[in-house]
Amino acid sequence: MSTGGGAASPALEPDADAPAGEGLALAQFAAGCFWSVELVYQRLPGVARTEVGYSQGHRHAPTYRDVCGGGTGHAEVVRVHYDPEACPYAVLLDVFWAKHNPTTLNRQTLTAYLPTVLLVSVMRSFIRQGNDVGTQYRSGIYYYTAEQEKLARESLAEKQQEWKDTIVTEILPAKRFYPAEDYHQQYLEKGGQSAKKRCSDPIRCYG
Repeated sequence: MSTGGGAASPALEPDADAPAGEGLALAQFAAGCFWSVELVYQRLPGVARTEVGYSQGHRHAPTYRDVCGGGTGHAEVVRVHYDPEACPYAVLLDVFWAKHNPTTLNRQTLTAYLPTVLLVSVMRSFIRQGNDVGTQYRSGIYYYTAEQEKLARESLAEKQQEWKDTIVTEILPAKRFYPAEDYHQQYLEKGGQSAKKRCSDPIRCYG
């Protein structure tokens, strides 16, 4: 059973988990519904593993129902295990910005042709985002190192030049990551959408 949290909640601690293998690093991103965000990163060469879950809240061990209730403070996030040699953090950031509209606060309703950067090629995928509304769908970059923070802030400043509206993406240290329920993991792949590297098939947010 999940419990509420205060100043001493484990949910507020840094993410201390280790990457899935030697030579890998971790990154966390929030960009609306985590199902479609995960599939974009699954397709990216140099990404060894992805997980969807909850972070940046105050409740320990939240459930999906808890998070959807809006009282936990958590965001739906994707945690990426990646090889920095094969997939630099800057590429992860490019994919993040391309995936969603970072000027919409606590919601993602964009339907558009968005550029998806794939290490050695740039493809254009038709990505349909659902009518996701709530703080759990906020835009966020959660960094593990000072270098990640630096690159994230620099990329935000660059992207702001491309948008008339103000970007509302938060950039914060990565906090404890709580994996979502099993049925959420690789949800769109389980539903039949390809997770093959460099795949540019249209992504349908709800399977």
